[in-house]
Amino acid sequence: MISIDEKLTNLPSRPGVYLMRDKSGKVIYVGKAKDLRARVRAYFNRSDGRSQIEFLIRRVEDLETLVTSNDKEALILENNLIKQYKPRYNIRLKDDKSYLSIKVTVQHPWPRIFTTRKMVKDGSRYFGPFSSAVAARETVDIIEKHFLLRNCTDHNFRNRSRPCLQYEIKRCMGPCVLPVSPEEYREQVRQAVLFIEGRQHELLAELKQRMEVKAEALEFESAAKIRDQIQAVEKTLEKQHMVSHWGADQDIFGLYREGGFIEAQVLFVRQGKLTGNQAYSLQDLEFPDEEIMGSLLTQFYQGQRFIPDEILLPLELEDRDTREEYLSERKGKRVSLVVPQRGDKRRLVEMAEQNAHQSFAERHDQEKAREKMLQELQAQLRLKHYPQRIECYDISMIHGAHAVGSRVTFIGGEPEKSLYRHYRIRSIDASSGGDDFGMMLEILKRRFTRGKQEEDLPDLVVVDGGKGQLAMALAAMREVGIDGIHVVGLAKMRVQSAPRSAEIERSEERVFLPGQSNPVILKRNSNALFLLQQVRDEAHRFAITHHKKLRSRQTLYSALDRIPGIGAARKRALLRAFGSMKGVEQASLDELLQVPTMNEKVAQQLWQMFHPAPC
Repeated sequence: MISIDEKLTNLPSRPGVYLMRDKSGKVIYVGKAKDLRARVRAYFNRSDGRSQIEFLIRRVEDLETLVTSNDKEALILENNLIKQYKPRYNIRLKDDKSYLSIKVTVQHPWPRIFTTRKMVKDGSRYFGPFSSAVAARETVDIIEKHFLLRNCTDHNFRNRSRPCLQYEIKRCMGPCVLPVSPEEYREQVRQAVLFIEGRQHELLAELKQRMEVKAEALEFESAAKIRDQIQAVEKTLEKQHMVSHWGADQDIFGLYREGGFIEAQVLFVRQGKLTGNQAYSLQDLEFPDEEIMGSLLTQFYQGQRFIPDEILLPLELEDRDTREEYLSERKGKRVSLVVPQRGDKRRLVEMAEQNAHQSFAERHDQEKAREKMLQELQAQLRLKHYPQRIECYDISMIHGAHAVGSRVTFIGGEPEKSLYRHYRIRSIDASSGGDDFGMMLEILKRRFTRGKQEEDLPDLVVVDGGKGQLAMALAAMREVGIDGIHVVGLAKMRVQSAPRSAEIERSEERVFLPGQSNPVILKRNSNALFLLQQVRDEAHRFAITHHKKLRSRQTLYSALDRIPGIGAARKRALLRAFGSMKGVEQASLDELLQVPTMNEKVAQQLWQMFHPAPC
C-alpha cells in the first residue's frame, strides 16, 4: 500500500478533488483545489501555520485525489461527492430538503393557488422556491382570505353539488356550482399573482381605483370587500423593510465564529425588500474562514433553491469566478458574487454579521439552559453519566389492535427526529389481550441488540410506565448482555379521591429507578421533570400518530377487501388517485376506470358497492 508521504510527493499541480479517509476507510473530508499539489500538501505542512486543522490530519490514514479538466468541474464533483459520502468534517446544512413554492394552475378554467414542494412541467406557473415555509403559507393564506379563489382539489371541484364552507364564510366565489363570471375570477387571479410577485404598490393603485368606481356606483358591499383587500396588502407592506433602492434580488452572507463554533446568517432581499433570513450553527470546524465560506456556498445552493442576481459575501474567495460561472449556468442569467468594501452593500454584509453574532449569543444561551436542565436531571436521578442522549419508548394499542412501539431520541435536551423509530410487534398477538410488558421487552431487546452491534447506545432510557415496564427494560439489557445504560420508568400521575370527599386529588408524576422500591418524586415545576415529561409526551405523540395511520389504512383496506379482483396494488393505486376512502366513494365510474391497473369489471363492482341500485 502506498503511504501518504509517497502520495504527497506525486500529487499533480492540476485542478481536482481530494478525499481524506480514516483508519476504517471511511471518507471524512472532501475538498477541491485549483492546484491539488499545493492545497493538499499545505494540510500536512506543519510549518505553514495552519495548526487549526491538525484535528483533521490526525485522523487521516489514506488520501485519494481525482483530477478534473478545470476548476468548475472540480466544484461540481466536490458537491456530488459530499452528497454521496456525507463526510463528517464537511459542512452539512440541516435544511437540505425540497422548498415550498407557490403554484398557480393557470391552465385550469378556474385556477387554484396553493403551496407545493414539487415543480413539474404541467403548464402551471410557479413562484419560489421560498426560503421560509411560513412566509409562503402566509402569502397563500392572505390570498385565500381576500381574493376569494377556490382552494379545493380538482377532483372535489368537479364533484361538488353545492357550495362548500369556504363560500359560506366568504372566502371563495363558489365557481364549482354557482354562475361566477370567468372574467371576474381571472381578474382576481391576476391581482393575486401581482401580490405574489411583490408588486404590491401597483396592486394597491389598481384596488383603490376599483374601490372608488364601486363607491361612486353605490355598490358599497363590493367597495367594502376591495377595502379589506387594500388593508391586507398594506399590512403586508408594513412587514417588509426596504434595504436598497435599486430593487435587486440578493442573498447576503455573514459569519461569526468563536474558535470551532461558527454561526452563519443569510439575509434574503427580494426586489429591494428584506423578506427573511436563515441561520446555521456549525460546530467543530476549525478550517479557515475562506474554506468555511466556500463549503457553505456549495451546500447552500443545492436542489431547487432560488439563486438571486447578486450574492454578497464577507470575504474574498479564491474561486469566485468559477462559482459565478457555475451559478450563472444554473440560473440561466448572470449571477455576481460581490465582496463590498464600502457603501450600502457593505452595510448589508455588516447587518448579516451582526445578526450572526446575535443568533450565536441566543443559541449559546439556549444551550446553556438545556445543559443546566440535563445536569439537574443527572443530579435528581443520581445518574453516574451525563445524559447527553436520551431515548424514550412507548407502546400504543387501542382495543387490543394495531400495537405499535415507538422510540424518540433527544440529544443535548433537544429532539433529534432523524433518530425516531417505529417498531412492529412480531412475537405477540395484540388481539389476544395485549401484553404491554412483553411488547416492551421485545422492542428493547431488538434495540439493544442492534445498538450493541453498531456501538450506538443511549446514555439514558426512559420507559413510559412503572415498575413492570422498568423490569422489562432491565431484563432486555441482561438478555442482550449490556450494561452502563441508565434506565428509568416514568409513571403518569394518578387520580386519588377519598370516598366521602368531593375533591379530587392527583398524585405527582413518579420516576422508578432500578433496585429502589419507592419512586422518586420530582418537584412539580422542576427542570428535570419538565424534560422527562417532554420526552415521554413526544414518544406518546409519535406512537399515536403512527397508530392513526395504521387504522385509517386498515379502514380503507377492509372496505375494498370485499371486492374480488382488488389486491394490494389496486388499493395503493386507488389511494394515490383519490387520497382517501371518501374520495374513492365519491368517484364516478369514468374516474375509477382511469386509475392504473383498473379494468371495467372491477371498476363497475367498486362503483356499485358505493352506489347500490334502489330496491
